[in-house]
Amino acid sequence: MGEVAALTGVSVRLLHHYDEIGLLRPAERSDGNYRLYTPHDLARLRRVLTWRALGVPLAQVAGVLDAPPELEREALRAHAARLQDSLRRAEHTLREVQARLDALDSRAEETIMNIEDVKAVFDGFDPAQYEDEARERWGDTDAYQQSAARTARYTKADWERVRAEMDGITAEYLTLMDGGVPASDERAQAVAARHRAHISGAYYDASAAMMRGLAQMWVADERFTKNIDRARPGLAAYQSAAVTAWADAQQE
Repeated sequence: MGEVAALTGVSVRLLHHYDEIGLLRPAERSDGNYRLYTPHDLARLRRVLTWRALGVPLAQVAGVLDAPPELEREALRAHAARLQDSLRRAEHTLREVQARLDALDSRAEETIMNIEDVKAVFDGFDPAQYEDEARERWGDTDAYQQSAARTARYTKADWERVRAEMDGITAEYLTLMDGGVPASDERAQAVAARHRAHISGAYYDASAAMMRGLAQMWVADERFTKNIDRARPGLAAYQSAAVTAWADAQQE
């Protein structure tokens, strides 16, 4: 048992506990009544440690291990999806932090950007081409004025942060699309909620009704559809459906 403890990093005391509760009972005993762990026992111990690392309560681990392989496989897939989602959010946060660090390390970049700078950050997309139309349609609204006031003060680092945040949200939509997850699924609606938070944080306070209007515009206006679908054909329709489903579920 001491060798197993040294090999796996699991204490002898914990191995005793696993034996006592029937979670991991070694198949063999020595003449001196010492526990002897077979390769099968060690494989089970590895599975125990995997599920414990995923936060599954000890009382539930035995049920997972003794379930049919397909059920354990599905449970692992669900945990893997959640871990991938957490990883994407962590990577997105890291990009934001790094962008801010880069700005602080180079104060020369802390200048208000002109339109050419914005186009460079957004791979050639020129928001100015919609400026007159946006002013005519929404110029008198609080949302338009709030967005104009915020973005007028944005530096290169600010725009890079906005771009990194939206790139992270786009990646989440694409992962769900590739996985065949319906836009009405709660996972897609969770991304839609983060999309709304992004718009509210970067531009203006977006209500559910506003998000529904944006979602309709993404598929009704071919200019927006084309720009969104640069990431993947069909993305505009998918995120539009996800945001619409999210907005419909709100009680705002």
